[in-house]
Amino acid sequence: MKRKASLGLIVGFLLLFVLSGCGSNSSKVSGTEDGKKESNKKMELVNDGKLTFAMSGLLKPLNYKKDNKLVGFDVEIGQEIAKRIGLEPNPVTNPWETIIQGLKGKKYDAIIGSMTATEERAKQVDFSDPYYISGAQIFVADSNNTLKTKIDLKNKKIGVMQASTYKQHAELYTKDIKSFPSDIYALQDLEPGRIDAVITDKIVGVSAMKESGLKIKPVDDILTTENISIAVNKDNPELLKEINKAIKSMIEDGTYKEISVKWFGVDLLAK
Repeated sequence: MKRKASLGLIVGFLLLFVLSGCGSNSSKVSGTEDGKKESNKKMELVNDGKLTFAMSGLLKPLNYKKDNKLVGFDVEIGQEIAKRIGLEPNPVTNPWETIIQGLKGKKYDAIIGSMTATEERAKQVDFSDPYYISGAQIFVADSNNTLKTKIDLKNKKIGVMQASTYKQHAELYTKDIKSFPSDIYALQDLEPGRIDAVITDKIVGVSAMKESGLKIKPVDDILTTENISIAVNKDNPELLKEINKAIKSMIEDGTYKEISVKWFGVDLLAK
């Protein structure tokens, strides 16, 4: 009986050891699978190792071409974000009216081109935290002393950039709206009197006065406050996460302010 009992104990210990071993292997497999799932949570990139980001290339000083190279505030923000994510920056241009279609068609990874984050656009793309705050501003020729407030825009000829949100503002005052391929072209038509006013981003107008010497002036307060954000495809949450982390770190270490002051003389996110 003792020998049978001892034998039973040995068998029991062996069985426990085998079961424990199986449990250990199961844990390793589970851990491996979890690791694979974690590693699969990667950024979707059009070109491996690069952050390809689009803009119109027509918004000086935000994004424009100089000596056949893209430069400007948006470009430097994109370059810094790419650097912080560990990717090579690859800025490209695309016509503004089809820029979201190009993103959805995987022509590039993001839009860093001074795009306003709107509810309508958010149905198609995901937006990052804002990388600057601006607003719609009315501009008129410097010699124009009749248009002093937004009420004076009634039935006037207003210029806006194609496919921009500013057309909606203009429609509140008039049906006589002229679309332009860029804000600069619209602003250039003010002094000759081809249009009465332009509604565009305040920063674009102020920069045009400084950089291009346009004889124009802002009228009234800004019409709306706008969050300018980076757009990415909805199936790319990891890229959005990394972009937001990069923006936050740029602000915290002062790099964002340096870039902003370089192009505008002020911190665009300063409160």
